[in-house]
Amino acid sequence: QVELVESGGGLVQAGGSLRLSCVVSGTPSILAGIGWRRQAPGKQRERVAIITDGGTIKYGESVKGRFTISRDSDKNTVYLQMNNLRPEDTAVYYCNLWDPTGDYWGQGTQVTVSS
Repeated sequence: QVELVESGGGLVQAGGSLRLSCVVSGTPSILAGIGWRRQAPGKQRERVAIITDGGTIKYGESVKGRFTISRDSDKNTVYLQMNNLRPEDTAVYYCNLWDPTGDYWGQGTQVTVSS
């Protein structure tokens, strides 16, 4: 069973930075993709940044150049460095892993950006 635990959310002023962490436990397949998605109130969940099972990194258009996804395999952790945050980045951020056994989600961490 794969479990994902996010941390690092909080309240920050516009222009500030936060780093989210997602610790992966269990035994995901090596054919696993992982990434971050977010959902703002009244909006659909959207992709923020992902690392595909082939190692390709993809970003949502609205975060390109501001957010960076990275992975530390030794620590079983995926990070999302978020710089130059904007009020429209306010959302619950979810860590998501998918592999041949299923689609797994963390509980989410709230990011609030004040103007």
